[in-house]
Amino acid sequence: MKPIAPLEPEHLSANIHKRLINHALKDDAVLHSTFIGQERAREALEFGLGIDASGYNLYVMGEHATGRYTLVHEYVEKFVSKTDTPFDWCYINNFDDEREPIALRLTPGEGKQLVKEINSLIDELLDTFPAVYDNPGYQRKKAAVARDYDQRYDKVIDEIEIYAQKKNVALYEEDGTISFSPIIDGKPIEDEDFAKLSDEKRQYFYDLIDELEEILNEKLIELPQWKRESSERLRKLKKETAEQAIKPLLKQLEHKYSAELGILKFLRQMKPDLVKIVVEVLAPDSKEDKHDEYDKRTILEEQYLPNIITTHEPDSGAPVVYEPNPTYQNIFGRIEYSNVQGSLFTNFRMIRPGALHKANGGYLLLDADKMIQQPFVWESLKLALKFGEVKLDISQHDYGMVNSITLNPQQIPLNVKVILLGTRDLYYMLQEYDDEFEELFRVLVDFDSEIELNKTNLFDFVGRVRNQVKRLELTSISNPAMHKLVEYSLRTAEHQERLSARFADVIELLQEAAFFCRQKGELEIDVSHINEALDAKKRRSGRISQALLDDIKEGQVLIDTQGEAVGKVNGLTVLEIGDSVFGTPARITSTVYAGSNGVVDIEREVELGQPIHSKGVMLLTGYLGHKYAQDFPLTLSANIAIEQSYGHVDGDSASLAELIALLSALTGIPVRQELAITGSINQYGEVQSIGGVNEKIEGFFKLCQHRGFTGNQGVVVPKSNQINLVLDSKVVEAVKKGVFNIYCVATVDEAVTLLTGTDAGKLSAKGKFPKGSVNFKALQRLKRISDCINGAEDD
Repeated sequence: MKPIAPLEPEHLSANIHKRLINHALKDDAVLHSTFIGQERAREALEFGLGIDASGYNLYVMGEHATGRYTLVHEYVEKFVSKTDTPFDWCYINNFDDEREPIALRLTPGEGKQLVKEINSLIDELLDTFPAVYDNPGYQRKKAAVARDYDQRYDKVIDEIEIYAQKKNVALYEEDGTISFSPIIDGKPIEDEDFAKLSDEKRQYFYDLIDELEEILNEKLIELPQWKRESSERLRKLKKETAEQAIKPLLKQLEHKYSAELGILKFLRQMKPDLVKIVVEVLAPDSKEDKHDEYDKRTILEEQYLPNIITTHEPDSGAPVVYEPNPTYQNIFGRIEYSNVQGSLFTNFRMIRPGALHKANGGYLLLDADKMIQQPFVWESLKLALKFGEVKLDISQHDYGMVNSITLNPQQIPLNVKVILLGTRDLYYMLQEYDDEFEELFRVLVDFDSEIELNKTNLFDFVGRVRNQVKRLELTSISNPAMHKLVEYSLRTAEHQERLSARFADVIELLQEAAFFCRQKGELEIDVSHINEALDAKKRRSGRISQALLDDIKEGQVLIDTQGEAVGKVNGLTVLEIGDSVFGTPARITSTVYAGSNGVVDIEREVELGQPIHSKGVMLLTGYLGHKYAQDFPLTLSANIAIEQSYGHVDGDSASLAELIALLSALTGIPVRQELAITGSINQYGEVQSIGGVNEKIEGFFKLCQHRGFTGNQGVVVPKSNQINLVLDSKVVEAVKKGVFNIYCVATVDEAVTLLTGTDAGKLSAKGKFPKGSVNFKALQRLKRISDCINGAEDD
């Protein structure tokens, strides 16, 4: 087999288009760029926002920090400028049933104007009343009512007094109390003189006074009725006076809003209630007279001042509302309560709008993953979209408000396009389990996690970086620093020809580089600042990776980087802990002996191996059977383990290393310990790509660097991963010097040849492997084990 040459240094990192980047740094046109790539998402957004039909709400699918919100908001703002401004909405008092406030629709900007007009009306009412009751005409009529009552009363008293005087009895009236006293010798007598009279005389006067009191009672039996009639006439007078004073005030408003039927109806319904409130609160002798001016105004506002739910400036276009905390109250609104004598009380003025009210006639953006966790929200949102109405419906028992007056506000017609921003998992889950989801969210806007590295996207990338530098109040960014940022984005995407869609990571790096830039008193970000920020972040989050490397250095974890060994291979693993991702080598060992247990994965047996890792090991049996056991039953006992791993192991990227360890143990051919290998395999011996290739290579590189390079050390990776190589400059420099090597293999045989230094052996036309080859020895050993266990054929 032809020897495999290591990769050249230029293949280990991206070929950055430096000329294009330098041109973009000088072109101010790129500063107008607001987004990078995502053509598929742009097309879907244009379709979803442009189509005006029921159920065409949008689900924006993608991971966080990929610019979903930025792109959506940018496109929505474009459409807003072409749309009509929606109506204003407010709630007004329902004078027939105050528990069911009425929703009033108004033209844009009219809500504020109506509130201003009603406030002016309240001012005029407070100025007019109770002053209107000081009018001489009213006072005369009021005095006439009081006089009529007094005359009827005085007439009765006069008649009784004349009758009493004829009987020699005097009548006294004091503080509304009437009393009688006998007259002797032309004068009323005192109690002492009355006691001196004879018994007969005293009895005569007793009987006479009883008779007079009885007559008085008979004559005044209608007194309460007279009082009621007088009070009724007085109330009627107050009411008529109030009506006459209010009529011109309302007439002016009715004339102004003659074309607005809703407002006109409200003003006409207001009139009789307004008269009643004026008589009860603003009349000078009303029982509410003890209230000061503030209290009177509050009473009038709570009754008549409209509660604006949404208002818009004319020609402002459709609203765009983003609700970051999508609770039920924040989406659908809420009803506030106040405590009145131990009971909760509310009215139409205490209704508060939610995001649906504010976005009505426009666009509502929600975080789907947050929203789905909130009680009642998802089902209520679907109902609102399905029936085109937004309703405030909060059951009392849900909030423990049993002893309270609650409201049932009139529903408001809803015309809104909802845009959910969520993850892929949630989208597929809703699609699977919620039949109404596809009916209501027909447009999928799918964001890529990677962006093609072409001229347009590169210019957009540079433009956004330059804008961010301006926001950081720095003057500029150098060409090498921009090259480094592009390389950082490519590495984040793990691809030489694709940028990462997570531009937020680039912004984070820029902010950290700006910190070091300012520390040195400079105003231009240079590549040194970028490198310093990257190194500082590695140090901050690198405690665990350093601890693992130290264990290997100290011999606590056994990893060889020189010599040869049978059944031992240096595998490569990648660990992700928080925002720290790093690679570290791991020794993979295998033993083989006569038996029929098959290939035993020790990780799986002790329940440390996760499903994908176990699948990778089980593929080894399929490979061995297909490659060698065509003429005899595959029978062997082999154990495979990742040594000194004490946690869960997942992923199939160790299956190539495990196979080579198994073949080495099977054939007795030693494996080069100066090489580490990663890759997964299929049953036909093809090597498949793996993730975290850069971190894995750098993890083994650090160990070799510490122990000292021999010139033969290196890493073997799948050929399909070559496009993913965006390695650290230190690794590239070591490859240039020839002290570290990186190989790519496409088949198991290539990897076996490279790691053992012995030709793997190719199957001849006669179905035989060359003698002395690894495959020949493996076949012979498997045949011997099979014969041993199953019994050889008779000679």
